[in-house]
Amino acid sequence: MHLQIPENAREIIHTLQAAGHQAYVVGGCVRDALLGREAADWDITTSALPRQVKALFPRTLDTGLRHGTVTVMLDREGFEVTTYRVDGEYEDGRHPKEVRFTPSLTEDLRRRDFTINAMAYNHKDGLVDVFGGQEDLKNGVIRCVGNARERFSEDALRILRAVRFSAQLGFQIEEETRKAMEELAGNLKRISAERIQTELVKLLVSPHPETLRTAYETGITAVVLPELDACMEMPQQNPYHCYSVGEHTLVALTKIRADKVLRLAILLHDMGKPPTHTRDEKGVDHFYGHGLEGEKLAAQILRRLKFDNETIRQVRRLVLYHDDRHKDPTARWVRRAIYRIGPDLFPAYLEVRRADILAQNPIYWEKSLKNLECVETLYQQILAEENCISRKDLAVSGRDLIEAGIEPGKQVGVILEKLLELVIDHPEYNEKEYLLKQIKRV
Repeated sequence: MHLQIPENAREIIHTLQAAGHQAYVVGGCVRDALLGREAADWDITTSALPRQVKALFPRTLDTGLRHGTVTVMLDREGFEVTTYRVDGEYEDGRHPKEVRFTPSLTEDLRRRDFTINAMAYNHKDGLVDVFGGQEDLKNGVIRCVGNARERFSEDALRILRAVRFSAQLGFQIEEETRKAMEELAGNLKRISAERIQTELVKLLVSPHPETLRTAYETGITAVVLPELDACMEMPQQNPYHCYSVGEHTLVALTKIRADKVLRLAILLHDMGKPPTHTRDEKGVDHFYGHGLEGEKLAAQILRRLKFDNETIRQVRRLVLYHDDRHKDPTARWVRRAIYRIGPDLFPAYLEVRRADILAQNPIYWEKSLKNLECVETLYQQILAEENCISRKDLAVSGRDLIEAGIEPGKQVGVILEKLLELVIDHPEYNEKEYLLKQIKRV
């Protein structure tokens, strides 16, 4: 077996070997190479101690000396080189209390999370696969190295990582591994929000975001996203729906492209349904105001998971307006919708609406999609005609108003907004001379 390794990684391995040390690429890069996927990072494991690694290369960074990691810089590219190690006791379910260096590659591989991530390779020795990772790759299985309960007790984030790898690769989780996940899912409460966020986003933008169902079934979301559990348990006895709120969400995730903001918006778009649920005398479920309630919940969830402010802004707005529609849309309605939702987010809103429709009762698809296509056509027409849909498109500016006698201050912004609303309804009014005459009227 011969795997393609980047030239710089090969050079590092050769330098270490020439000095009498063992060295291999290891972990996810080996897994991806075996799968024919492009590896994000090429990590190297070695019998050399950190001081020995530093002595062999002119440019190194001390990125993790406590854990035996030195970053070797070649041609402005960094490669993490880590000494074979055995982790000590994990006291907090996240970090080993101490690490001990070992001359054994097998012992180093034994501490890793899953068999598919516990393989090493170099051109001299070929593939080192002590725990059956290649067979699990062939069979599409996520399996812990050794005792699953021990691996998950060492670092609880591995529980969520198992689901993430399952989603990314389309693999099934092995039975004992899954049982251990169910038993120890509660330990995820010890994991930082930032680490949870990273794994959740990777899962969501994977080829199989619906694998989030496994996170629900194993008790993971009860800890990290309990709002999803409420959705999974909320039926939708309504002719427009054929799934529970949660199952609708999982289906919708598969109907939209793998973009972080879009997938987050779909994940959260119906979170407002459980708290707004009512059932009428005919037994039909309704969720009046769920968009507004969902926006509030989306903000709480995203802040709890430490997302950045811009992501929160975009997702909140898409959740708030995801159900914005008109039974007979006109150009005027579409211009107003663009104004409400924001010109920057309107294309994303169209994608969210389409995914939402495709996760509803199929007997209504044709009617709903026809309505959406009408909106999309009008939107393209508005863009082609360069209709005014934001302040920057107005034929007058704040300076024009001040020069026309309006006192500087908040009133300038208020008047500009009113003029914008006027022009949105009547694009032909977007002329400087005309708008300046309207100052006193608006």
